[in-house]
Amino acid sequence: ELGWPESVPYLDRPPSPLEFYREWVSPNKPCIIRNAISHWPALKKWTSAYLREVVGPKVVSVAVTPNGYADAVFQDRFVMPEERQMPFVDFLDIVEKKVTSPNVFYVQKQCSNLTEEFPELVCDVQPDIPWMSEALGKKPDAVNFWLGESAAVTSLHKDHYENLYCVVSGEKYFLLHPPSDRPFIPYELYQPATYHVSEDGSFEIVDEKTAEKVPWIPLDPLNPDLELYPEYAQAKPLQCTVKAGEMLYLPSLWFHHVQQSHGCIAVNYWYDMEYDIKYSYYQLLDCLTKAVKML
Repeated sequence: ELGWPESVPYLDRPPSPLEFYREWVSPNKPCIIRNAISHWPALKKWTSAYLREVVGPKVVSVAVTPNGYADAVFQDRFVMPEERQMPFVDFLDIVEKKVTSPNVFYVQKQCSNLTEEFPELVCDVQPDIPWMSEALGKKPDAVNFWLGESAAVTSLHKDHYENLYCVVSGEKYFLLHPPSDRPFIPYELYQPATYHVSEDGSFEIVDEKTAEKVPWIPLDPLNPDLELYPEYAQAKPLQCTVKAGEMLYLPSLWFHHVQQSHGCIAVNYWYDMEYDIKYSYYQLLDCLTKAVKML
């Protein structure tokens, strides 16, 4: 069934494992779940003062860019952020505008950074989502912590994970495309590169010369260039806002573009997808899309 609703549906309670697998994971449909994390201490505790006290001067990884776009196409390159090691309190000073910077800062390292870099905060959430772990028969591969400025934007992409995205404070703004929109979404190959800070404080883009080219989506779904990518006019994006205390189930292989309110805090759980017939269908669609473009 390839017909998608015009909006992302809401659940008023967390489902049972069987219900969630049958109604959402198996048909690969997104939903927003309320009252799934209302018991988390983080919802009340994670104020700036608390984070300063608990994490404090500890050095953490922060993505820094001149324009807010990390892991995105810029100047015909796939440009990754500068990964800066800095005291967490210095990062908070920038987010809270106590210190001004022309650059954009975002805690977004996606290697289970909550457990690896912020273990002091793990006790305020959950190591996994029990009903999801039971539904899939596995624990999450990664649990990530996100905190950043409103200028930080995640470019359109997809992941090979079943994603439970939990907003602790603020709001996240998602633009979504189902996997069936693949024929209308452009991919091109780009030279990978990284932002580096020069001695005068400006950014330069340095090619990763030994790395293979990266397939990425050059299109901005908020302002698509339909003259360059006319097929995108046939795509049907869904947009939703995930508010504090809510959880988005973002199914594997769904394309997503993400923005946020300033200082938004979130935690997400990545569960590896099953490489089953849904994956095979997506691969077929991807191959057919590439073949048609070569005709």
